[in-house]
Amino acid sequence: MDQSAGRVVVVGDALIDELRTPEGSDDHVGGAGLNVAVGLARLGVPTTLLASVGDDADGASIRSHLAEHGVELVATVNPLGTGRAVSERVDGEPTYAFSDAAVARTLDFSPAQEAAIATAPLVAVSSYPFDDARATERLLDVVGERPPRLVVDPNPRPGFLRDAARFVAGFERAARLALLVKVGEDDAALVAGTSVDEWRRRLLDAGAGAVLATYGADGATLERAGHEPIRRGISALPGGVVDTMGAGDATFAAIVASLLARTEGAGGTDWAAALERAMDVAAATVRAPGALLREPS
Repeated sequence: MDQSAGRVVVVGDALIDELRTPEGSDDHVGGAGLNVAVGLARLGVPTTLLASVGDDADGASIRSHLAEHGVELVATVNPLGTGRAVSERVDGEPTYAFSDAAVARTLDFSPAQEAAIATAPLVAVSSYPFDDARATERLLDVVGERPPRLVVDPNPRPGFLRDAARFVAGFERAARLALLVKVGEDDAALVAGTSVDEWRRRLLDAGAGAVLATYGADGATLERAGHEPIRRGISALPGGVVDTMGAGDATFAAIVASLLARTEGAGGTDWAAALERAMDVAAATVRAPGALLREPS
């Protein structure tokens, strides 16, 4: 992809993560879409985020955070305010409860948002309400089918889901038009009713250009239609795992950046290098607290 063609557009959620511990609570700017957008910016990719954000103090915090990282925000103003995700740690893993404003995160696809998408070399979607058929239809209509530039991480979470079957149907419809989709073991268990490997094959058979299947600490497999799968473990880096919260978003951002770079001759992508880079970034990210993407030093 030619970076001069426009800024990469990320479509997804932006909210406040309220982290509760026995000692109290802390607020942090978050959301999967926002994490991916900031991650791309940290990888040197000019990025615009399309998200539903309130005209309130939490929204101001989000706008300030994005500006600090050089991410352009083209927002749909959420009449319910800025969304919140309340998270608590259970056996080291976060659990989430989402506010009504967070669940009502559908975009209005304003002229400014449509214009951003029209010039984007890639449109990366993370944590979109695919269980809303109208919202899915609108997204796919605005992005278009050709050339394929859609990259999707469905990132379903229990507090966001209204109907798992409808979510899978909407996501798989988007996957048929996608350059690449990312799915994880937790995603498959939550909404697909099958293993992540079976879901990967199903998505490829349905028309997805490539599928990145992630297995947590066991790494990932990247497979393209008609090609042998590529498997990589999480990269070995100094230090221990501190926080896994941002691993999936960092992996997705790294893959999107590699798709944009098109590092293989004749306009292709070096898929093995892209997967290796994503595993490096994931390993570095989990070795620091918070969801901010990190690169190996």
